[in-house]
Amino acid sequence: MTYLPVTMNIRTLLIALCSIGLSLALLTGCDDSSDSSNPDATDPTVEMPSEETDSSVADDASDSDTTDPAGQEARLISQNGIGVAKLGMTFSELQQALGENVEYTVESPFIVDFDAIAVRQNGEVQFYILYFSSETFEDDSIVQGLLTTASTFRTAEGIGPGTPISEAETAYGNAILAYNLANESREYVRFEDFAANNVLFGTRGGGSPADDYAGIYPSPTAEYNETEEFVEGAAIQAVLVTCLSESCN
Repeated sequence: MTYLPVTMNIRTLLIALCSIGLSLALLTGCDDSSDSSNPDATDPTVEMPSEETDSSVADDASDSDTTDPAGQEARLISQNGIGVAKLGMTFSELQQALGENVEYTVESPFIVDFDAIAVRQNGEVQFYILYFSSETFEDDSIVQGLLTTASTFRTAEGIGPGTPISEAETAYGNAILAYNLANESREYVRFEDFAANNVLFGTRGGGSPADDYAGIYPSPTAEYNETEEFVEGAAIQAVLVTCLSESCN
């Protein structure tokens, strides 16, 4: 595929991400006047893609990944990226790292203000590369945002899409769920002891329709809503990793 170049700097990206509802407590610098230490300023909401959650990945992923360091690295979610996809690399570098038998498909629209390139292996989406919907993406464009809904991608502590929130609390401490009516009412969860400030967890309710909240919120609701209670079986739906480094300009 041939794409036009993307021109964006890191501050522009942060402002755009904040505008679709990323947590101000996690993404600092969205507004020079914002106070990221103020819990009332948090807004952990970002619209999830309408495409069905990808609960499986390439057929060559096996249980041996749990003991094979190379396999673990290929499935690792970290502040640096998702698997072999690292923030700050070019699209060309990513394609080289992934090798052959990979399909790249533009998803437009994807989420508010963003399109994406879906990266598929053996017909299954591994992750999405996010970029501005007003732009396009070419080989020398820089990877600045990655999102996965594939259940075999996990953090070093074993947390990822499909992980129950209660299980994630064991690894990362108390869960706080929130959504903001002013920003698409999309719900995210943050954890008190999770250190990476550029990794966000999307949520879903256990056994509920996709548009139901995982959190149990007090009534009446306000524009911004936050809770530490959630429905039984509520789980992480997606993980979003964004670049906060100047190297991602």
